[in-house]
Amino acid sequence: MNRLAEILDEAALTGRAVPRLTDRATLDVPAAYEVQRAVIDRRRERGETLIGVKMGFTSRAKMVQMGVDDVIWGLLTDAMLVESHLDTSGLIHPRVEPEIAFLLDRPVRNPADAAAAVGAVAVGYEVLDSRYENFSFTLEDVIADNASACGFGLGPWHSPRGVGNIGLLLEVDGRPVASGSSAAILGDPVRSLTAAARLAHAAGIELQPGWVVLAGAATAAVPLPAGAHVRVSGAGLGHVEVTTR
Repeated sequence: MNRLAEILDEAALTGRAVPRLTDRATLDVPAAYEVQRAVIDRRRERGETLIGVKMGFTSRAKMVQMGVDDVIWGLLTDAMLVESHLDTSGLIHPRVEPEIAFLLDRPVRNPADAAAAVGAVAVGYEVLDSRYENFSFTLEDVIADNASACGFGLGPWHSPRGVGNIGLLLEVDGRPVASGSSAAILGDPVRSLTAAARLAHAAGIELQPGWVVLAGAATAAVPLPAGAHVRVSGAGLGHVEVTTR
């Protein structure tokens, strides 16, 4: 597992795509998560700190496409948090998608506690960057690759409120490129939050106060070019912006 993690970690560090891991090794879902944890361990050894989790495959259409019946998840570190600018020169297949984000204000010791642990909500975006050649991967490959996590940005935090049907708009250089409702996220992003707590608990990880949970995409991810201005708006939640270079 450590060798497979090294391959993915080096791909991210160098910006060079690699063949799918499943072309060289036999991986099932538990083994893929072991690789994911090993990738994150390498990042932590370089000084990065865990600050949250991200959810993937949170739409029924994506589950059907990938032939799965459950969501997947990845881990977020402080080095992934984007402020106002993002350098895309070292990325391989950068894409961006609008998100609903939760900020936890207490530990989540079991899934039933998840909704009550929310201290704030925000609109956000996630930058995805698969490390695989030709953007081709199996379920196990994408899990091992930390669910394609690369970066994320957050709008202003708001007091907890219902987010089951928030209109989200993604614009690039002032042009709308994707729009949708947060209802596309498992019917309600809170369900994704509960799933995050379930998967974390099964993995022996306790969601911590101050951690962010990205609930999943409300639209398809779109290519993220260099030299672009990206804005994500959420009805009643304001907006978040980033400029790429």
